[in-house]
Amino acid sequence: MDGTETRQRRPEELGLLHGLSTERLPEASEDGLLSVPESQRVARKPLGPELSRETTLSIGLQVTVPFLFAGLGLSGAGILLNYFQHWPVFTEVKDLLTLVPPLVGLKGNLEMTLASRLSTAANTGQIDDPREQHRVISSNLALIQVQAAVVGLLAAVAALLLGAASGQELDMAEAEVLCASSVITAFLAACALGMLMVCIVIGARKLGVNPDNIATPIAASLGDLITLSLLAFVSSFFHKHRDSRYLTPLVCVGLTALTPVCVLIARQSPPVVKTLKFGWFPIVLAMLVSSFGGLILNKTISKQQFRGMAIFAPIICGVGGNLVAIQTSRISTYLHLWSTPGVLPLWMKKRWPNPRSTFCSSEINSTSARVLLFLVVPGHLIFFSIIYLVEGQSVPNDKTFVALYLLAGLVQVTILLYLAEATVRLTWNQALDPDDHCIPYLTGLGDLLGTGLLALCFLAHWLLRRETALHGTSEPASGPS
Repeated sequence: MDGTETRQRRPEELGLLHGLSTERLPEASEDGLLSVPESQRVARKPLGPELSRETTLSIGLQVTVPFLFAGLGLSGAGILLNYFQHWPVFTEVKDLLTLVPPLVGLKGNLEMTLASRLSTAANTGQIDDPREQHRVISSNLALIQVQAAVVGLLAAVAALLLGAASGQELDMAEAEVLCASSVITAFLAACALGMLMVCIVIGARKLGVNPDNIATPIAASLGDLITLSLLAFVSSFFHKHRDSRYLTPLVCVGLTALTPVCVLIARQSPPVVKTLKFGWFPIVLAMLVSSFGGLILNKTISKQQFRGMAIFAPIICGVGGNLVAIQTSRISTYLHLWSTPGVLPLWMKKRWPNPRSTFCSSEINSTSARVLLFLVVPGHLIFFSIIYLVEGQSVPNDKTFVALYLLAGLVQVTILLYLAEATVRLTWNQALDPDDHCIPYLTGLGDLLGTGLLALCFLAHWLLRRETALHGTSEPASGPS
């Protein structure tokens, strides 16, 4: 085992790290090439040198436009949620709001994971051959359809259980509406976004742009809008026809019948078969974590001190999940290019990185982390301005709230970017694919962190305003005496 590790790390010891830092590939010695069979594999990955030549400016230019585009979509999703929360189906089916974060978060579990897998396949040259491209794409699309149907049903069950645990009564008609709406929404959203991810990754590959930088932001930009709209209209349809006894069971049976077909298509690709067998734990756990964020949203959204939270929840959750998905996808591609599963490069030997190395070193992954962290404050300010222009007095707009909101966003993204580095290293060291295992965990945690920090932000703002009002009314009263 020791000998194997030495051979696998030999490229790094010969100067690969220096080559990445100085934006050129090192020239390995003749002895190094003979002792490292992986060098042949790296040599036939044409995008590897382009990745190693990325700078702060190039990463920033590639990430900023999709990130801003994603923010516009997230802002639209917040406005839509603020509008949808007053629909009869959302007011009568209480657990529907609990379902919003995990169901919207499926883009992190499924579409962003798909984008990361396809980006890695593109950057390593696996989809350059047309026949291989068709096989990889069709099997991956079939996989996310299976995952969407199963996780959509589990998300509805989790929402019902959390509602029951918090004291809500269980109504069978509402439970059927919730389950059918969740499954249909997840299935249709996965189909639409999956096709979009395929087009983006292939287009980026043809244009010579790193798909890791643009695929996940675009998934975030349209994912929330598509999923929220589908959930609102599908649940309203089922709610109106809730007296039709056989409608919701027939829908669920129909989707169940499609599942074996999707499984057969997914089995074309051995890596997808492995994900189909062993990749359920990350997305199910991420869904459960997001469900707790949904419970927070459900319990706070109608209270006066949290007025406007429905607008900002999709934005803060989406921005955090978006940025951490970019970083995770980039680190995963980096390891796929320069290492083998189960063995970390020499400079990433520590499974739990020092925060300083995550944000302040000269490594390409640290550079991208700084770029992504730098985008948080200006990005949130732009999205906040858009929300204020559209919603006006529906949201708090004083300096105290803005400062608290920006602080919450910074804390969330800082934690997520550090955990991205740590979890990718841990996953890779266990010979697991970070594309499949890390993004669901991190985006689910981003939903929980975002919703929790946002609730604390609104609560702190309300307490500060109340304290100011109390001092303001007490001072004049004590003045004359």
